[in-house]
Amino acid sequence: MSIDIQEINERVKVAGEFVEKIRAEIGKVIVGQTYLVDRLLLGLLANGHILIEGVPGLAKSMSVRVLARAINTSYQRIQFTPDLLPADLLGTLVYNPKTGEFTTKKGPIFSNIILADEINRAPAKVQSALLEAMQERQVTIGRETFPLSEPFMVMATQNPIEQEGTYPLPEAQVDRFMLKLVLDYPDKKEEKAIMDRMAVTNYELQVQPVVEPEEIIKARSVVDMIYIDEKVKDYILDLVFASREPEQYGLKIGDFIQYGASPRATIYLTVASKAYAFIKGRGYVTPQDVKTIGQDVLRHRVIVSYEAEAEDLTSEDLIRKIFDQVEVP
Repeated sequence: MSIDIQEINERVKVAGEFVEKIRAEIGKVIVGQTYLVDRLLLGLLANGHILIEGVPGLAKSMSVRVLARAINTSYQRIQFTPDLLPADLLGTLVYNPKTGEFTTKKGPIFSNIILADEINRAPAKVQSALLEAMQERQVTIGRETFPLSEPFMVMATQNPIEQEGTYPLPEAQVDRFMLKLVLDYPDKKEEKAIMDRMAVTNYELQVQPVVEPEEIIKARSVVDMIYIDEKVKDYILDLVFASREPEQYGLKIGDFIQYGASPRATIYLTVASKAYAFIKGRGYVTPQDVKTIGQDVLRHRVIVSYEAEAEDLTSEDLIRKIFDQVEVP
């Protein structure tokens, strides 16, 4: 097996040359935010969608826009508002009175990189319309179904401060996001660098494409090849099952968890761990890879109970206890 891993390592090294190029290109515009940039790359390589939560002004939208330019793909920013309609997102049929025929006018969802800004401000109909695009990678307009071009990734943002005029995302939709990221403020040194770079009246975005979309799609096949040991697979299963049956793992947190992680958590933990190993230039997954991305995969899938809220416990607190308790191979 060591020979096979060595071969995979070589493939990862060749296929992953663009990773540092993308980081460097994004770094020309975005100061710090290494965590965000790495997770955006991870979502791209693992073919998953990302939900980003953070206060305004943390470069969420800018990071997505810069990433789209760096990988030479089309990009659409959609501002979600309470009066948004599904047709505004997907497109609609337009009637031509001269010919008596309907023609399809495609909406902004027909892009590679979609930024769904403040997704929780849109009503349920719009959110459910986005659901088909995210899960099936296709859009139905009238009686016709259109496939979406690859790579296709939705990066949605939500503001944790203002809750007025928002619609909570249905659990079914939240579960479709591979990762949920929680961003914090930059430190003082980073913020000074931001001030020096961005505090001008005529700032222009200087980003050049450094990789073609085809290379990203090819890299995904290498991600699939990355070796994951049976013990690491069992570790992933233990983590997920500990969120459903904590007592079996010696955890006294059963009263605080209303619903444990879904089977998608098992799938996404595995795929995201492989993608993380790829970003790190390795052809195999370690338990530390699982622990590094585990919080991002699980935080929106473990639903806390009223007892947990009364005790001021969040899903992150409970997931941390699970990672502390479950034996690492």
